[in-house]
Formats: sequence, C-alpha cells, structure tokens
Amino acid sequence: MFADMTTLTSPHDLLAAIPFLIGYHPSDSLVLVAIKEGAVSMAMRVDYPQNENTAAYDLLAHHLKLDGADAALMIAYVPSDKPELYETGAEVLGYLAISLLKNSIEIRESIEVIGNRWRSVICEDIACCPPEGNSLPDFESSRVAAEQVMQGRSLPFIDVSKLADSIAAMPNIGAEFIAQVESYFVHEDAPDLNEKQRDGATAVVDLGQLYEAGRGNSDPDLVAQVIGRLSDIQVRDYALGIHSEETLDAYWAMWKELLRIAPVGYVAPIASIFAAVAYESGQGALAHKALDRALIDNPGYSLALLLRRVFSAGWPASAFIQMREQLHPKVKAAIFEAI
Repeated sequence: MFADMTTLTSPHDLLAAIPFLIGYHPSDSLVLVAIKEGAVSMAMRVDYPQNENTAAYDLLAHHLKLDGADAALMIAYVPSDKPELYETGAEVLGYLAISLLKNSIEIRESIEVIGNRWRSVICEDIACCPPEGNSLPDFESSRVAAEQVMQGRSLPFIDVSKLADSIAAMPNIGAEFIAQVESYFVHEDAPDLNEKQRDGATAVVDLGQLYEAGRGNSDPDLVAQVIGRLSDIQVRDYALGIHSEETLDAYWAMWKELLRIAPVGYVAPIASIFAAVAYESGQGALAHKALDRALIDNPGYSLALLLRRVFSAGWPASAFIQMREQLHPKVKAAIFEAI
C-alpha cells in the first residue's frame, strides 16, 4: 500500500495522507510515519499519551528502527475533551523526538493538531506557522486523496468504530448455509484427514481464482467448503501463504467477505488470515480489529494470539512476508506430498 503513496511534500500532504495510511481519520492519537530510502514504509498509531513515559516512546522508536527507517514524520492529535489532563502536543512530540534521535532517526516533520487547526512545532517561520496554527486543509479536495482514489483506494473511514464495522459479521446468516459449512468441518482424527486437507487447500485456490476473475462468491458451496475446511490447521496455514503481491487485492476482498459471513465457531481462522493480509498491506489498525474478532470467536486461538504478539512487537511487514513465504512450501508439501 505504501509503495504507491504520493511523495509527501508539505504538511498539507501529510495531514491528508494519514487517514489513508492508518485506514481512518484519527483523533486523540499520536501517529508516527516511518521514512526509509525516501519513501513511506510504515505508519503507526497509538492512543494519545496522558503522561511522560520514556519506555513507551522508546518502544515506538524501536519499532521504526526495526523497520530500517532513517527518518520520521510525527503528528499529535491532541484530545479536545479535558485537555488539562494531557501533555501538550509540543511536549508529546518532544518526548518522541528524543527517543527517535537516540536511534539516529531524523525528524522530518512534527505537527500538532488541535480541533480543526494545525501547526508545525519545528517550523520557525511565523508567517508559515503562526502560534495559533492554520486551518486543517479540506481532506476530500486534497491532492493526496485524489491520487489515492484514482489508484482505486476507498476513502478512509470516519473513525475507528466504522473501521471495525467494515469487518463485522453480517446479520441473518442462513441456517442452510451454516449447515453447508458444518458439513465441511475437519475432525483432526478423521481417517481421511489428508484427503480433506487436499480438498480444502484446492478449494482455497479455486475460490481465490474466482475472486481474481472478478466473480467473487459466485459459488456458495465452494465458499462454504473453504470456510469449513479452514477448521483444519494445515489448510489454514496453506491459505495463509497462498497469496502473492500480484494477487493480494483479490485475496484481501475474499478473506474480508468470508470473514463477514463465517458462522460462529468458524471465524477465528479467517479473521487471523485476514489480519495477516491487512498487516502486510500496512493496515495495522484493521489487522488488530480482525484479531479482536478472532479472539471473540475463540479466546485461545493460538494463531491469533501469536499474530497479536508479532504485530504489537512492531515486526516489519517485510519480515512477516518473508517468514510466511518460507513456511508455505513446507505446508504445501505436507498436504500434497503426504503418503
């Protein structure tokens, strides 16, 4: 996702880019954008800090260091409700700047947003950045928004609750469809386990090809087959590694749609796979919301718990992709080459 982000040449560009980078319009937030070799490589958003916590700021800087960032852009969205309970934007940005500089990460921009006004705390030109700040630019008419929409991106959600709603369960999943899904459930002690695993892995490929061809869920039985067979860990792990950079958009659409229609008890595998796809696409907030759905469906689901730790540790998406690509041939061999 970040590779096609326009060059951020001004504070207006940066402010317009943030909702696309994190998936929604933030508030009460601290947002950190990593720059590596002149391009945006990662964006992180955390709740606005209530006090000075050096360890927390150092952890954010560490995440950027792991990503190989050489520069950063920072934006503090100061809470408008009871601002006296919080540090000022300039103070929060100052604490973060210290941690970044300790890690040899250059500060390219540092912006404080209060209400509908913004100012750069590192700009000393009063004509450019007066103490009272400037009005926030109109988002939908911005150059960044126009470029992103022309590239096929949807407009960001208005807030994080709408982001979560975008992957919420669809109401009134029919009893007949649920029965279809359940008919494809894989018991781990099934005598024909490997046959069912091959059946499931093949179904994932077949459904993916339908989405690549723009035919989506035109085969309801195949959809039910994929959802049901993902109850098997080997099929799930195969599905986790099946997409490539070229097919990412198709599989994004596929896993998102299946996540919304999966019956209770079948959500966790799909939500975990979609979380991985979202994380690789730079949508960290959406990835965590997907993991929320996985853990509501199955609080002890090991893959969701593992991904939560990986994402929270700030693993670069590139490292996660490499790990997934290395694992996939082994899973494929275990399914299709088993005797």
